[in-house]
Amino acid sequence: MLQSLFKKVFGSRNERLVKQYLQKVKAINVLEPEMEKLSDADLTGKTAGFRTRLENGETLDALLPEAFAVVREASRRILGLRHFDVQMVGGMVLHDGKIAEMRTGEGKTLMATLAAYLNALAGKGVHVVTVNDYLAQRDAESMGRLYGFLGLTTGVNLSQMPHDAKQAAYAADITYGTNNEYGFDYLRDNMVYQMSEKVQRPLAFSIIDEVDSILIDEARTPLIISGQSEENIALYQQIDLVPPRLTRQKDEESEGDYSVDEKARQVLLSETGHEKVEDILTEMGLLQAGGSLYDASNIMLMHHVYAALRAHALYFRDQHYVVQNDEVIIVDEFTGRLMSGRRWSEGLHQAVEAKEGVAIQKENQTLASITFQNYFRMYQKLSGMTGTADTEAFEFQSIYGLETVVIPTHRPMIRKDEHDQVYRTGGERDQAVINDIRARNANGQPVLVGTTSIEANEHLSAELTRAGLPHNVLNAKQHAREAEVIAQAGMPGGITIATNMAGRGTDIVLGGSIQNEIDAIQNDEALSDTEKGARLAALKADWQPLHDAVVASGGLHIIGTERHESRRVDNQLRGRSGRQGDPGSSRFFLSLEDPLLRIFASDRVAAIMNRLKMPEGEAIEHPWVTRAIENAQRKVEQRNFDIRKQLLEYDDVSNDQRKVIYEQRNELLASADIGDTVRAMRDDVLDGTINLHIASGSMEEQWDVAGLTKSLAAQFTLDLPLQQWLDDDKTLNEEGLRKKILETADAIYREKEAQVGADGLRQFERAVMLQSMDTHWREHLSALDHLRQGIHLRGYAQKQPKQEYKREAFELFSAMLTAIKTEVTQITTTVQIRAPEDVQAVEPQEPSNVQFQHTEYDEDQDFAKIEQAAAAGEGYPKVGRNDPCPCGSGRKYKLCHGRLN
Repeated sequence: MLQSLFKKVFGSRNERLVKQYLQKVKAINVLEPEMEKLSDADLTGKTAGFRTRLENGETLDALLPEAFAVVREASRRILGLRHFDVQMVGGMVLHDGKIAEMRTGEGKTLMATLAAYLNALAGKGVHVVTVNDYLAQRDAESMGRLYGFLGLTTGVNLSQMPHDAKQAAYAADITYGTNNEYGFDYLRDNMVYQMSEKVQRPLAFSIIDEVDSILIDEARTPLIISGQSEENIALYQQIDLVPPRLTRQKDEESEGDYSVDEKARQVLLSETGHEKVEDILTEMGLLQAGGSLYDASNIMLMHHVYAALRAHALYFRDQHYVVQNDEVIIVDEFTGRLMSGRRWSEGLHQAVEAKEGVAIQKENQTLASITFQNYFRMYQKLSGMTGTADTEAFEFQSIYGLETVVIPTHRPMIRKDEHDQVYRTGGERDQAVINDIRARNANGQPVLVGTTSIEANEHLSAELTRAGLPHNVLNAKQHAREAEVIAQAGMPGGITIATNMAGRGTDIVLGGSIQNEIDAIQNDEALSDTEKGARLAALKADWQPLHDAVVASGGLHIIGTERHESRRVDNQLRGRSGRQGDPGSSRFFLSLEDPLLRIFASDRVAAIMNRLKMPEGEAIEHPWVTRAIENAQRKVEQRNFDIRKQLLEYDDVSNDQRKVIYEQRNELLASADIGDTVRAMRDDVLDGTINLHIASGSMEEQWDVAGLTKSLAAQFTLDLPLQQWLDDDKTLNEEGLRKKILETADAIYREKEAQVGADGLRQFERAVMLQSMDTHWREHLSALDHLRQGIHLRGYAQKQPKQEYKREAFELFSAMLTAIKTEVTQITTTVQIRAPEDVQAVEPQEPSNVQFQHTEYDEDQDFAKIEQAAAAGEGYPKVGRNDPCPCGSGRKYKLCHGRLN
């Protein structure tokens, strides 16, 4: 009550922020006449003046009004586009490190130039992040003209660019690129062996386009750089014969060999299924007669069986992946794009390859990984822009500390969003969609149909062809034609079917886009200015009647063939219509067979339909139904938020360790001489070895001198006559002996240095250290992966899995640091170096067959599933009643988890 009263009196926080920004816009507008009087040279010279003022201590905030006015005037002259006042507000929101929510068609790309220019003046580099290479290249080219006029350099960071070109792109004042490429470049920079090979500068300021898609949808899974491991790929082909011989359970009570949990995207073998699989594998000769899948030696077989089951039951062609050129290519579920070069982890991709009968590539070992959350939080200042962020404002604030500011539209929004229509079956829904398209097509109204998968896209296309309705199809398979298809989707009577509309980056202009023709005329040097003007006027005169006809027919109509699990993606589809005050309409057609309704809302809606005795082909349409569906979407969004939050909590543990390793690695690369570090390591390791045989503060009778002599000789090739030293010098105490051992080891090492030369030995030390650090870090990442997969079982022992993971990860990390020190000491003291060629032999080698993955989320980590797993009888192998419980509690099995049975 009080809150709503305060809001009425003072306005919401968003309204107050926008009001403050609009006050600054007035100050910018006052400068506009002054900027218009400047010559091109004077306008360009402003950049150097701003940089001088920054060096003299002025802040970016103080420069903001003048800098924004300069960009607006330069844009008017170079691009023919003048920033609206609301775009000025958006630019200030970005500069303040917030998220600007602007409706589709309001000009986010142009808005970003304001904050990018202002922050680039500091000379630290600005990264503009887009969702694909096409948009990065397009925006860099179009906006690069503006930056170039103002004296700034623009770079574009694309995948598979030459190394030199990448370094040049990052050295530019403003760099455009994709989120994946920035993340992978950061990981690659921490795998190089020379400082000169690095491409990124320190991360200063980032503007993320489609920020909800990048920081939320794609943040459920980490970026992984992996290399191929040695393994038998024939096993995948053999195991692929198993799933077709198994029967799927229709529901929990019915008989069958395995059940599929569509909500958790998991497959579980039943008791009879286990027995059947064991019989099939025995028959194939992969399992010994009488052997169990749960024997320690058969753990990998179990891994392969579950991978094959998931490939057959959960992953479908033309929905989750496509097959092209004898290769399985993943389809991004959020943007509907093909993700070439990406692979699912943990053997799933190989299982899908076996299922489709294409060439199988080997499984991978993680070399480096990071989540988008932890990568983007490393920027000193982060900002973003999108058309749909408000529904996820809480997550942006809690994970990234980013506040969302909703920017008002330049012109009022007049699009009509109609209630959802729900049909009993998919066939009835498809017929209703076709009838709606036919009616609107007859009226000359353009229609954009959004589907959630390539399969649905192509099915609807076939239905429209059968109905005799000409149309354009846009999905991951037509990636190259994307911009052209979208640009012409607003033609009178046009019908376009597209998969998810997130991040398409092209506006749909009513009457069709003529921008390409305008650009061609303006860039034609053979034409005089008068001829150009005449041709442009004629072109616009031809286009105007088309535009007016579409406006009269009601503008662009949006049809959704099912609801996405996220409200944002539905809003992105709707947002394609009604840009800049254009008329438009939207409606979603659903069926009870859609995944979202089937899993979350079908019982309630089906009960309503049965109660009302709805005839076949009749739809239910009511605000209550729309609300029920949105509640189902909220449930999915909350669950996905929990997944991302959990991923982050686990990655935070490895992130702290990653920072330590990468920091040490950078220091190592930056310093030419690490002799002091190696000496300190040697002293530490030798000290630890001495402590094992001569405890600190112990009596001489308790010393194991013979054991110490043997250890030093075996581990470090130090043949030291310790007993003779003690016999010759009766005053030699524990501290004196320790000192003498370390001094002798130093002296022997100095002899080696004199033999090979100081420079040669320093290079050798550096190479050994880098190689050891990289090898142990990879093994540590693998150990953390395995730890995560089993840590949820600690819940059985009433232990908090996350706390246990933190504790054990710290122990593993400490053990890794000790192992690095020991290995470096052993190699540097034992290896005999006689020539520079010996140093070259230990130079670290780049890993082969490196792949870059944005991996599949592993639902096994959902600790809420522990109770279900226990109920299903999963988890532990057979244990004797008096044996220790395998959960690690230390109690007998019969007194611990044995009681559950």
